[in-house]
Amino acid sequence: MHIDLSVKHVSKRFESFTAVDDVCFEVEKGKFFSILGPSGCGKTTLLRMIAGFEEPSEGNIFIGAQNMADIPPNRRPVNLIFQHLALFPMMNVAENIGFGLARRNESKAEIKKKVADILERVNLPGFDSKKIHQLSGGQKQRVAIARSLVLDPTVLLLDEPLGALDLKLREQMKIELKKLQEEVGTTFVYITHDQSEALVMSDHVAVMNEGRFEQIDRPQNLYSKPASPFVARFVGNNNRLPGTCVGYADGIAELKLTSGETIAAGTERQITPGAQAELFIRPESIIIEPAEELPELNRIQVMVSSILFDGANSQLLATSPALAEEFLISLPQNRQYEHICAGDRVEIGWDFRAGNCFTVP
Repeated sequence: MHIDLSVKHVSKRFESFTAVDDVCFEVEKGKFFSILGPSGCGKTTLLRMIAGFEEPSEGNIFIGAQNMADIPPNRRPVNLIFQHLALFPMMNVAENIGFGLARRNESKAEIKKKVADILERVNLPGFDSKKIHQLSGGQKQRVAIARSLVLDPTVLLLDEPLGALDLKLREQMKIELKKLQEEVGTTFVYITHDQSEALVMSDHVAVMNEGRFEQIDRPQNLYSKPASPFVARFVGNNNRLPGTCVGYADGIAELKLTSGETIAAGTERQITPGAQAELFIRPESIIIEPAEELPELNRIQVMVSSILFDGANSQLLATSPALAEEFLISLPQNRQYEHICAGDRVEIGWDFRAGNCFTVP
């Protein structure tokens, strides 16, 4: 296993404020690694340390086998792409892409060959003479990536590069960027606050909160097996049920809700009776009007407060005295629920093993 990037116990402090706190991770060669977190969590500071624009207060960063301590940004085998792509409007596409090669004093023939090759790889053949203002948002994105990839970096760093695009183009570019990374084989380190971008594109995702990594995992595990309440809340939609543990045996906790009702919660974590706990339930795990014969379900009567129509992603918003917050409930596509209206009372249920339960610190 070849490691392209290794971050070892890296911290960054600005006077009394700690922006990055003892972060460790490794990225294998050719992988797509994302750092996901809210604004202000430290992810951009971490990326700037990898790029060399900030020095760590503690710890070491290795690219390949080389320690990056005291190596300036222009000497590091990385390239950084920002949300604002900083393409040169007075240059055509070929000149933009070849700019870094020209600064390396490569020959015109070699630059022309490399530019043509990288344009093929980013699916823009024949675009070399086009001006930047003639390109769409997605094409500008690919030119910026080509300008970085043509320099053959060990690691390509991407700082929320899709943030300035409209929603439909952003959805399209997520797929294109993942396919492009797989085709070129360069190691990508991508930071974003958009969990959909991280889940769709990445081989592994690190969820960052207040300067620390809460969990590093495959996207599927982040979604189905969050390691903390923060990850459960931040990655995807989740419904939260707070309560008090009144019993625990064989991986099943009994939670007494504030309304007095008791529900069962399967959990891999032992929860001590008397402890405060939170159960998180995904909207798609909830069954509307479950059949009577279905066993092992928690069942609650709710009132539908709103129907949130969004095509295949349509949901109900429901309330109940048993619920501390409004519940989001996915509307399945294989059954029809046109008869349900705002104000209706319906029964919902979920398998007690479907949620994720945590002790409240």
